[in-house]
Amino acid sequence: MFSNRVVVVGASAGGIGSLIQLVKQLPADLPAAVLMVQHLPPHHPSDLPAILSRAGALQAVHPVDGETLRDGRIYVAPPDRHLLIEDQRIAVKRGPKENRFRPSVDALFRSAAYTYGERAIGVVLSGALDDGTSGLWSIKRLGGVTVIQDPADAQFDSMPISALEQVEIDHIVPAGDMGALIASLLARPTTPMSDKGDDAVRKRLALETSISANGDAFAKGVTDLGEYTPFTCPECEGVLVRIKEEKNIRFRCHTGHGLSREALLYGVVEKVEMRYWDVMRSLEEAAMLLEEMGHTLDGNGQSRAALRFRANASQAAQQSRQVRELVMGEAALGSDTLMEEAAVRRR
Repeated sequence: MFSNRVVVVGASAGGIGSLIQLVKQLPADLPAAVLMVQHLPPHHPSDLPAILSRAGALQAVHPVDGETLRDGRIYVAPPDRHLLIEDQRIAVKRGPKENRFRPSVDALFRSAAYTYGERAIGVVLSGALDDGTSGLWSIKRLGGVTVIQDPADAQFDSMPISALEQVEIDHIVPAGDMGALIASLLARPTTPMSDKGDDAVRKRLALETSISANGDAFAKGVTDLGEYTPFTCPECEGVLVRIKEEKNIRFRCHTGHGLSREALLYGVVEKVEMRYWDVMRSLEEAAMLLEEMGHTLDGNGQSRAALRFRANASQAAQQSRQVRELVMGEAALGSDTLMEEAAVRRR
């Protein structure tokens, strides 16, 4: 039968173990469809549906685009594809990345919030950074139930802690208790919201779900979502619009990429580091070319000109070493440093 309720689950680093513990307790007659996003390498086949099918009573599959949602099934996002809900059908799309991932937890959660409202349950499990926070906020805003894995139980606690900091969470439980909790929540009747939530939020969710599906953000009105910023998208260098969700601030560019503040910071730092390496490579190439030209001039008896070229080669090599020291030194602002700072902030 068509699904009247939906459970959406997001995980990243350390999440596979948590997913296995969750599905172990889900009954075979679960009165809802379950949709899961686990961050995985984009170009590597995923065995996650087979792993989850062996772990519990429900069959897990990679769905196809347009498939109807049905109770008692687990739908796992395929690698490099967003998993979305459109009406009561599944959309499997290669839309713009969100938080530098495809599939995106936030994209799935927003589509569930828009389509199911108070009939949606959102679950955030172990993972790094903060994918899932914005989507969980949307589920809560439109009357759904919010659940996170107890950060002390998560292998990587950044995703559940980020959600806890930004969203009103209904239940905080270890992964081993998650399946039983979900089953008990689905056994309770839902309470329709008196006003179906904020119309502006619903309109934005519809727009962003459409962007996640097939891009074309500028033509669809992405610039109406917030104010322009001086920042550019690390994915495409497009102009970013700032979107406010109560305490949370995030960004979306005019081509469609979505970014949390942390994802934007990581992207910018990574891009800076890449450009440092590019400069270093260019200086080393210049030094080698100048040295070769000096050698050629020496061979032609033009020793004075050769000396100048060799002096320039030495200068380029010195500049390359300075850049190398900057990139590889302890004071370099890299992604590892940011991860450590984020961990300290959340203790």
